[in-house]
Amino acid sequence: MPITNDIVLRPRFKKNLNHDHSTVLKVFEETKATNKTYKIVRVDDHVFIRLPTHEQQFWSPQLHLEINEVDAHNSILHGLFGPNPTVWTMFMFLHFVVAGLFIVFGIWTYSNWSLDTSYHIQLGVTLLMVVLWFVLYFAGRYGRSKGKAEMHRLYDFMNTTLRSNGLD
Repeated sequence: MPITNDIVLRPRFKKNLNHDHSTVLKVFEETKATNKTYKIVRVDDHVFIRLPTHEQQFWSPQLHLEINEVDAHNSILHGLFGPNPTVWTMFMFLHFVVAGLFIVFGIWTYSNWSLDTSYHIQLGVTLLMVVLWFVLYFAGRYGRSKGKAEMHRLYDFMNTTLRSNGLD
């Protein structure tokens, strides 16, 4: 599973399958009943594969699969690795707050500069927001690298499930 872009925090992949999408979804549904190692949840054409709760950490990834029908005999599997949705939402919220504060303090800095009043504190906070954005970015990268082995486990499990049912 090569990750072609080093910047991406949520790696994606795509697979063409020579089976209809209902067959592929049924395989994951059956695996859900027999497998005790991974948590598998299916919602419509989406399958979520997670590590067991006792093995999960803050940055543990999940594998989101979307199986789309191409025609009666072919389907396409879209995979997306990402953190727990709660963690991802919090992470994006923090990015939004930092961006909002950057804009507010940037405007305030410019206004004070235009009015020829002291703007050093506002400039400092504006620059601090840039630093915080980089901290958030590198925290995300750290989390992805920390969960890389788990991503490979999830990907291998998906491939093993498909292969053992003759779908790969």
